[in-house]
Amino acid sequence: MTFKPTTSTKNSVQSFPGTFIGIVVLLLMLWVVQPLKAQKKSDNLKAKREKIEKEIDYTNKLLAETRKNKKHTLYELQLIQQKINQRNELVATLKKEIFLLEKKISNTRSGISSMDKQLANLKEEYARVVVFLSRNNSQLDKLIFLFSSEDLNQAYQRLRYLDELTGFIRHQADSIKRMEAIKQKELTDFNLQKAAKSKLLVKENTELSKLENNQQEKDKVRATLSTKEKQLRAQLRKKQREAGKLNRQIENIIAAETKAKKSSSGKNSYNLTPSEKKLATEFINNKGKLPWPTSRGFISEPYGTHPHPVLKHVMIKNNGVNIATTKASDARAVFKGKVVSVATISNTNKAVIVKHGNWFTVYSNLEKVYVSTGDEVSTKQNIGRIHTNLKGETVLHFEVWKGKQKQNPYYWIVKK
Repeated sequence: MTFKPTTSTKNSVQSFPGTFIGIVVLLLMLWVVQPLKAQKKSDNLKAKREKIEKEIDYTNKLLAETRKNKKHTLYELQLIQQKINQRNELVATLKKEIFLLEKKISNTRSGISSMDKQLANLKEEYARVVVFLSRNNSQLDKLIFLFSSEDLNQAYQRLRYLDELTGFIRHQADSIKRMEAIKQKELTDFNLQKAAKSKLLVKENTELSKLENNQQEKDKVRATLSTKEKQLRAQLRKKQREAGKLNRQIENIIAAETKAKKSSSGKNSYNLTPSEKKLATEFINNKGKLPWPTSRGFISEPYGTHPHPVLKHVMIKNNGVNIATTKASDARAVFKGKVVSVATISNTNKAVIVKHGNWFTVYSNLEKVYVSTGDEVSTKQNIGRIHTNLKGETVLHFEVWKGKQKQNPYYWIVKK
């Protein structure tokens, strides 16, 4: 039998390389390019989860400091609530991670199934070509095929065709092996993804259990504090007196700093100097990007008026934010400026007021101050040691003013 490939066989062989290459390119797009975006999202969620876990560890450290006192306090209640908030965020992040992983597992499973079908088709077509060649590939058939050519050019073209056909077979065998390797990698990744999902599910259940314990802990502390209404009201009155005294001193300092002066025309007005205008503009442009006035910590009491955490029908007004931090922590300037006052509120409560053009930042509940009135301070410069009371509570009170108008500091400092 002479070697006479039919037109359909020849076309099939010639089109096969293009078909295979197209499939490989498509697979690379599906299993290499697309997962990059999903992987980045997964990495971001993992980084967020690890950050929250560190914040919970930090809150636990603060709780350990205050529990040395062995008496339940409002501060302890605030710390437990903060831990509940953090753990809720952690659980939400874990749910997102699990959802993303489930989606990835589903896509990988579909991809492997699709690859199996493509490989089956390729192997079937490849087998047909191999069988054809094995039946028509003797040296005699080749010689007859060549010598039966009508002219030298046709003989040359037939020789080229035979060489390309043999090379094609070798190339496709290697290509199928490479695709099998890709499939094997996907199977390995698939098993790793399933294992990762199982770990995340265990972690989620653990965190949900801890969250329930934290809530019970909060209810217990709240119940204990509810029996100390007289003591809590006395503490609130003392806090309000100190807040009132600080507020009056701030208003007096700001009034003196922005006092109208007579100009050359005889009119009374207050105008910023060119350097003050520049500083004020820079301060405004950094809204939402200012560093925290402590190196670490969280907002234990927000700005504005809000209900007392224990006393019913009692509202608390806060002109700034309270930031809980660790013992022996320093307060630091959130922006460059000039110290215009170092005020004493009580024996253990000093306040530093820094001017930034026509903006002012206030740092109070300091037991020790490192700066003096008239000093120029830089961003993140330490300005005083935050007081730690006998109950183990270390809290900085921080305010932002524009002239005589109070601002919510939360909108000025960078979001953690």
